[in-house]
Amino acid sequence: MQNPIVEMDGDEMTRVIWKDIKSELLEPYIDLNIDYYDLSMENRNDTDDKVTLESAKAVEKHKVGVKCATITANEDRVEEFNLKKIYPSPNATIRAYLDGVMFREPIVFDCLNILVPTWKAPIAIARHSFGDIYVSKSFDVKEGDELKVTINGEEKYSYAPDYHAIFLTQYNKIESIKYFAHECFKHALEKKMDLVFSTKDTVVPGYDSVFKDIFNEAYEDYKGDFEKAGIRYDYYLIDNAIAKIMRSEGNILWALKNYDGDVMSDMISTVFGSLSLMESSIIGKDTYLYEAAHGTVTAHYRRYQKGEITSTNSVALIFTWASGLEKRGELDGNKNLNEFGIKLKKAVKDTIEAGFITGDLISTYNKKDYVKVNYLEFIQKVKEFLEKSL
Repeated sequence: MQNPIVEMDGDEMTRVIWKDIKSELLEPYIDLNIDYYDLSMENRNDTDDKVTLESAKAVEKHKVGVKCATITANEDRVEEFNLKKIYPSPNATIRAYLDGVMFREPIVFDCLNILVPTWKAPIAIARHSFGDIYVSKSFDVKEGDELKVTINGEEKYSYAPDYHAIFLTQYNKIESIKYFAHECFKHALEKKMDLVFSTKDTVVPGYDSVFKDIFNEAYEDYKGDFEKAGIRYDYYLIDNAIAKIMRSEGNILWALKNYDGDVMSDMISTVFGSLSLMESSIIGKDTYLYEAAHGTVTAHYRRYQKGEITSTNSVALIFTWASGLEKRGELDGNKNLNEFGIKLKKAVKDTIEAGFITGDLISTYNKKDYVKVNYLEFIQKVKEFLEKSL
């Protein structure tokens, strides 16, 4: 490796598996060049969360990063880890700094049933990774209080409730929305997928209509290419979009605002098998960050702490590393590294198609014979298939 990959280590069960992936599937075959950042809850607390921003800046510098799942602090975690305060979500911090577009696409297997019978092809999510409720501020306004919004001293809004209320303010950046729109059109063309964008502009016309208008304007730049590719762009209200997508055959890139994308990506991944079967990436102007779409698998970690070797699905974590290596090789002109990432992904698919699966996949597995394996056994099976291809 000529140039480093930024590694962001994580928490709990995913941290355990992350380490085993490196030692079993990467280090025996690659002389890794890593710029390492420990984003564990303990280290974020020790560094007053400075390490999170430092890791994002490192991705900006080196262009490619891989991220393990991390804990988002809440009151329970403050007590558990004796935290100095409730720190912001590391994902939100990193996404806001890189200001990219989050793409989430299911990892599809012939041997796993899709829970929506009409879907014959993947449905991917493009999630705007900046702003909205993730940069919001809430205000407790009591009866008799007056809330005012002013811009440069000019009062734009005033409200004095005769009841106890909670108010929320949020914002987004016009340039970020424009970048999001153009990246969605580019990605749809690259994947040859129909593009659907949806908001609720009838309810929030002064906010959501800005997103809608920007997408419609951007489409004019890509309309000819879309027609040549035989794909289409449509805007729908989000409730209508859900109904249409559920009845579709798939092959859709569904572009959504930040919160909507957060919610719908979990639904899409579940339909295609598991949240652990979802590729997730944040693509900036010239940065590429790959991560697992799922959390730290706390329930399995509690069992692991008691000595159990759990049947935890590691597919998304392996794909995170594979995609990072693949992209690093592509950018550096390192064909061997690029091909290794591709072969590692194939080894994962071969393992599952051969019937070696973790417990979460049993209910959707459509072959008669299978073997339920724990996370260590699964990694070893992937290693066997990988070595056959090298």
